[in-house]
Amino acid sequence: MPNTVLILGPTGRFGRHTADAFAARGWLVRRFDRKTDRLTTAAKGVDVIIAGWNPPYQEWAAQLPALHAQIRRAALDNDATVILPGNVYVFGPKAPGPWAADTPHLATNPLGRIRQNLESAYRRDGVKTILLRAGDFLDTQPSGNWFDRMMAKSLPRGRLSYPGHTDRDHAWAYLPDVARAAVELADMRARLARFEDIPFPGFTWTGDQMAQVLTRVMGRPIQARRMSWLPLLMAWPFMRMIRHLFEMRYLWNLPHSLDGSRFSQLLPDFPMTPADKALAAATAHLR
Repeated sequence: MPNTVLILGPTGRFGRHTADAFAARGWLVRRFDRKTDRLTTAAKGVDVIIAGWNPPYQEWAAQLPALHAQIRRAALDNDATVILPGNVYVFGPKAPGPWAADTPHLATNPLGRIRQNLESAYRRDGVKTILLRAGDFLDTQPSGNWFDRMMAKSLPRGRLSYPGHTDRDHAWAYLPDVARAAVELADMRARLARFEDIPFPGFTWTGDQMAQVLTRVMGRPIQARRMSWLPLLMAWPFMRMIRHLFEMRYLWNLPHSLDGSRFSQLLPDFPMTPADKALAAATAHLR
């Protein structure tokens, strides 16, 4: 009998791609509908839960603790494994790199502390957890992430609008690759530790290096230019989310990468999508 996965947030970035990847691998896929479904019922008998719920930044403090408490209860009640998409917010600017599973979580800002508490709760409660930690996402369609919302709009004019210094390393992850990795790890969940923190290596690029790849992809010269934050600053009083963009701004100027040692140990033959192909997919709507 096929394994069953419950996708929370099936229309979101992570949920959409994992739903497709698990279905392609022959899993039974349940897509949770928050309008009609109850988690206690939807999670009955599932093997894996994809924790793809991700409210806007300004709702994290109010919503994330309760949402993930529900997920943890459902997982424990059904002896299910939770695949939790992690980010780099937990580390903070003083954590030594490259960031690995054993790197201390030193963030002191609000969003970083929320993510620290969220991850710690899964470990504390003994939930079978695969925390798949990745950098900024590259999607196959515009989905409101940093790349397509802020950076790529100026590509038809030959510019990559970069939010920080263009010579600093930054971690990126191509979503279809992350989703395929989630399935691979789910298939081997019985051999994993009860709580696994697995950084996904993805791509590490400076803004200038990303522009070089985009030059090949777009078939025209692309230059990385520093983005002006002034329009966002002016919008601050009218959009609650803006303050959190400034809160995380340091990541665009802090050189960072993810250590893929544990990932390579578990999935030594995992085929990463080539950089040109990933960025071609992420910019297809512009060409």
